[in-house]
Amino acid sequence: MTGADPGLFGPASVTWQVHSDPVMWIAGVRALYLQALHPRAVRGVMQNSDFRRDAWGRLMRTASFVGTTTYGTTDAAERAGARVRRIHRMLTATDPDTGERYGVDEPALLMWVHCAEIDSYLHVARRSGFRLTDAEADRYLAEHLESARLVGLDPGAVPGNWAEMAAYFDKVRPDLAAGPEAREVDDFLLRPPTHPLLVPAREVLWRRVAHLAYASLPPYAHELYGRPAPAPATVTRQLRLAGLLLRRVPARVRWQLPPKHILRAMARLGPGARPAPYKLGR
Repeated sequence: MTGADPGLFGPASVTWQVHSDPVMWIAGVRALYLQALHPRAVRGVMQNSDFRRDAWGRLMRTASFVGTTTYGTTDAAERAGARVRRIHRMLTATDPDTGERYGVDEPALLMWVHCAEIDSYLHVARRSGFRLTDAEADRYLAEHLESARLVGLDPGAVPGNWAEMAAYFDKVRPDLAAGPEAREVDDFLLRPPTHPLLVPAREVLWRRVAHLAYASLPPYAHELYGRPAPAPATVTRQLRLAGLLLRRVPARVRWQLPPKHILRAMARLGPGARPAPYKLGR
């Protein structure tokens, strides 16, 4: 619709297309595994929330934030970012070894959470068969300087292309470890609490998602967690199969799940705003 607000990214962006893909749920779990390997960052989460009781709520709030900032209006995205920054400003964590108390909004911690998340979305999308050229991958990372700004980071300090992201992970690698908090996240992701009647579904469906998300981590993450993963070629085949199966579910059916960010964006902007991978090749 003429004059409607396209939001921070807009229908022509790489982000608009990638974030509509159903493998983003696998990517989100990979991001949790990766984020938990930064002891200071994961400590901030564990000390400020009852992760085991509210992990699903946390996952859904993250998904809602990503949906709002991707498909919502500019005002909605800015308000979501302001809310996140306000919450982070109020929270602190304590290092049990040194007694140091620090804010969870330290730039280094925000940077780790941002990069682990965006890297996971891009990695899983491409590896599962979502076709992106190297230039489009760089565009995706450059677009997410905006989401970095929303959570309180200086966009000029955030990796904005694939080479910068790789250099960042090389730099931060010595700070990573699988401490007790990471072990707790790992245990939760493998065996999330659920109603007794749903345990069979958890074993059949959820564990496959969790195992695949874990397997897609970089080799150093497998070493830190101490659990092996299938050979990379096997993991890639599994991700491609998962992508193929998930993408066979009609988009209109998938997009009906609350809070329907994509359908609301299409209602605001018109049917031409419909996300579709083929639009990236234009």
